[in-house]
Amino acid sequence: MGNSLYYVTTPIYYVNAEPHLGHTYTTLAADTFARYHELVGDDAFFLTGTDEHGDKIARAATEQGTTPQLIADRVSALFRKTWKECGISFDRFIRTTDPQHVRTVKYVLQKVFDKGEVYKAEYGGYYCFGCERYFTQTELDELEDKVCPDHKKPLEYVKEENYFFKMSKYRDALRDYIESHPGFIRPERYKNEVLGFLKEPLDDLCISRPKSRLTWGIELPFDKDFVTYVWFDALLNYLTGIGYPDDPDWKVRWAVCEHIIGKDILKTHAVYWPTMLMAAGVPLFKTLSVHGFWKQKESKIAKSTGNVVRPLEMKAKYGMEAFRYYLLKDMVFGLDASYSEEALVQRVNADLANNLGNMVNRVLNMAEKYVGGIVPQRGDSLGEVHEAFKKETLSAAGNVMAAMEEIKPSRALDAIIRIADSANRYIVATEPFRMVKDDEKKEELEHVLYNLLECIRIIGILLSPFLPRTSKELLSRVGWKSVEGRDHIAAAGQFGLLQPGSKVYKGGPLFDRLEITSVTNDRDMPKESDHPAALIDFDLWEKLDLRIGLVKTAEPIPKSKKLLKLQVDIGEVRTVVAGMAKYYAPEELVGKSVVVLANLKPAKLMGIESRGMVLAVVSGGRGSVLTTDRQSVPGSKVS
Repeated sequence: MGNSLYYVTTPIYYVNAEPHLGHTYTTLAADTFARYHELVGDDAFFLTGTDEHGDKIARAATEQGTTPQLIADRVSALFRKTWKECGISFDRFIRTTDPQHVRTVKYVLQKVFDKGEVYKAEYGGYYCFGCERYFTQTELDELEDKVCPDHKKPLEYVKEENYFFKMSKYRDALRDYIESHPGFIRPERYKNEVLGFLKEPLDDLCISRPKSRLTWGIELPFDKDFVTYVWFDALLNYLTGIGYPDDPDWKVRWAVCEHIIGKDILKTHAVYWPTMLMAAGVPLFKTLSVHGFWKQKESKIAKSTGNVVRPLEMKAKYGMEAFRYYLLKDMVFGLDASYSEEALVQRVNADLANNLGNMVNRVLNMAEKYVGGIVPQRGDSLGEVHEAFKKETLSAAGNVMAAMEEIKPSRALDAIIRIADSANRYIVATEPFRMVKDDEKKEELEHVLYNLLECIRIIGILLSPFLPRTSKELLSRVGWKSVEGRDHIAAAGQFGLLQPGSKVYKGGPLFDRLEITSVTNDRDMPKESDHPAALIDFDLWEKLDLRIGLVKTAEPIPKSKKLLKLQVDIGEVRTVVAGMAKYYAPEELVGKSVVVLANLKPAKLMGIESRGMVLAVVSGGRGSVLTTDRQSVPGSKVS
């Protein structure tokens, strides 16, 4: 294990929607697997990005009175910023409008065309502009009234001349490859689904769109009157991302590639993509790992259903580590999962605040009180209960590693939480608080505390792919100097690595107990509006009633760490709830002249009616209310 290469990808996300829960889970899963492989000593490379061509973007641009490029630039920037703010550590963010990618697509198209794998023909069929594809006759037979099951819109009959890829030619070769490579598609249920699909005849794939109806795409290198079908374009990003065809090292990285996808794009990744690679003479990737849907009230959470959960709103409400833990813990990879904020709060409180957090707090508190806040000496074997605890801890650590190799992050987290359970039972069994009163028990007391601190160290290492910030905090609190470079995972498989005499510290609560809250009025939550937006008319600007307000009083709101209740004079005194508690003590705001959006509809936040919004800027993790450089009369209009 370790000292090898690993390459993981997410799908590149279509720029017709802002980042939501479906995007977030896939990206967090890929980030977790990349971090895990770094932990075991591999050289991991993580690719994500945005898919920017096609009918949907062209139509959206027409409807919005803008250009496809402006839409792509804005939404791609939103994805990049969102992943950064979620702590996603990708190595490359690729866009299908990147010049390097355009060259790769044209190179592959010309290659398969020259091999005779592409032909021109007229075709008529029922087309979904949301899916950007024709429906087969078999699919049409299963539909009611020719309505797309995903987008709930009637299919449109389209007849036109296009170029087709001879995908049908590769059906048998693909089926044989899947059957002879058991780990190529996982979990097993999805491999069986693809094999079932390949029992039926495979149609050829339309890979172009005529410029007479669509110009937003990569022009075919062999016919300037057509652009490339969006999937033939998008899937090639996985090769572009590692330098194909120019970088001589691309093959080495490609041989270990793992694609992480949701089950809704199984066919494109398990059928279209491998056959494209076969035709282009490129070896197939190593693994396709497929997860299920997040559902809410039995409906898939996605833009197409109008059922959207935004990651940065969840981060602002509950913290990213809590949100990350819930998503990785409550979805069994490969199966669908039910999402609710109530379940998030219950899961985090039970596993992290009550279990792991309380255990860590107890141990560090005892270390501070009983052994002066340092790692004590490790004693010799002092009985069965101590050896059993060490054995149980190391066994669970092994289970974490095994689960990750089997793409079971939920099971890996189960094993980590079981280590905390074991530590709590060990405390109950040994009763260190009684040993401190008995001088003859001093050696055993130190041994118990050493074992418990070691347990925290091991948990800290194992948590690093899942909860990177929590991991660093745990390791820091027990005085562990993290291993530089590779093979850090080896340190989670050994007992006795903490150095006696190292300083430990208790710190504050590792996890706060969560409560379900209404969506906050924090304006520091990055949304699409944080990025270049479509131009607005002057009459829309005139509808905004911006006024100078003088903050008369400010006070914290019980049970909220983010909100402050302000009394602001804007010509009349109003109550305004502002999400600035992270950046200002209440007394710091009193007496400030601030800019207030006065004609915002009233909203109840934490039971308080807020009549207006105080404008603020968040940059570099610091928040500032907008103020004036000269004294202005409260109620003065900003223009």
